[in-house]
Amino acid sequence: MTSEWTVLVTGGAGFIGSNIVAELADHTSANIVVCDRLRAADSGKWRNLAKHAIADWIPPETLWAWLGDRGRDVDLIIHMGAISSTLETDVDRIMSANFALSRDLFRWCAEHGRRFIYASSAATYGDGSQGFEDKCDLESLKALRPLNAYGWSKALFDIFCVREEAKGRAPPGWTGLKFFNVFGPNEGHKGPMSSVLSQIWPRIAAGETVKLFRSENPEYPDGGQLRDFVYVRDVAQCLAWLARTGGVNGIFNLGSGQARSFADLARAAFQAAGREPKIEYVDLPAALSGRYQYFTEAKMDRLRAAGWNAPAKGLEDGVEDYIKRHLATPDPYR
Repeated sequence: MTSEWTVLVTGGAGFIGSNIVAELADHTSANIVVCDRLRAADSGKWRNLAKHAIADWIPPETLWAWLGDRGRDVDLIIHMGAISSTLETDVDRIMSANFALSRDLFRWCAEHGRRFIYASSAATYGDGSQGFEDKCDLESLKALRPLNAYGWSKALFDIFCVREEAKGRAPPGWTGLKFFNVFGPNEGHKGPMSSVLSQIWPRIAAGETVKLFRSENPEYPDGGQLRDFVYVRDVAQCLAWLARTGGVNGIFNLGSGQARSFADLARAAFQAAGREPKIEYVDLPAALSGRYQYFTEAKMDRLRAAGWNAPAKGLEDGVEDYIKRHLATPDPYR
C-alpha cells in the first residue's frame, strides 16, 4: 500500500463503520471518505465521527456522482451501509439497500480494478442447524436458510459475489465478513437494535433489575441462550488489517470464536459496575417467537489461516472496557 491511499467507507458514521473509521484514522495513513446520513443532531450519530479527521463526507444520494468525479482516487471501498434491523418489514427497502446497492458497488469495483470489503452477517446461518462453518462454495451458501429478510438479503449477496468470481467478474480483491454479535461504543443511535449491553446499561447504572428473555427451548435455561459476542474494537482492527494487507479473498466469519450466554453478559456488566447482579426473565416478544437463534459461534479457522491472528478480547474484558471507557463516562463515543 502506498503512503497516499484513499478508502471510501459507506455507513461510516454508523456503529461498526465509525469504529472502522476510527481505527483507520488512528493507525493508518489513509484518506478516509465517509458516505452516510447523519440525521438529526440529537441522534448523536455525528458524534461517532467527531474525534477523527476524515478527508470527505458524501450523502448516499450523491454517491454515484461522487464516484464518477472522484472514483479514480479510491483504492478500496469498505461497504458497511445497510438496513441492519432484523425486524424491518419492508422487504423492498431491505433489498434496495442491502442487495442492489452492494451489487452495484461490487460491479463498480470490478470494472475499475478497486478492492472491496463488505459486511455480511451471521444472520445468514438462520437457526444454526447447519452449523457455523464459513464455507465459501456456492452449494454451501445456497443451502443456508436465514430466519428473516435481513439475513436473506445478506445471504443473497454472498451468493452473488461467489457467482461473479466464478465468471471472472469480481474485483481484484474482495472480502465478505459475517459479523456475529458485535457490541461496543458508537451504537447509541441504533435504539432498540443496539446491543443488549447498551440497552441494559442504564438500568445497571441506576441500580435496577435488568430484563432478559425467557427460553422457549428446553435445552437452554432462561438467560442461557448463547451468542458469539465480539467487541467492536476487535472487528475494527481486523478490518484495518484487511485494508492494509489485501489478498484475502472470499467470505469469512468474524466473531470471538466462543459462545457465551446473555446471563454471562449481564453478570459481566454488573461486575464492571461494582454491583450485585439483579436479573428478571420475561417472555419473548411475539415477533421473535419461533424465529429466535439459541446458539451462534463463529468458526474462525479460515480467517486465522488467511493471516488474522490477533486474539479476541474475552467477554468480561470487552464488557469492562466498553463500560469503563465509554458507557460510564460523560463522553461515550470512540
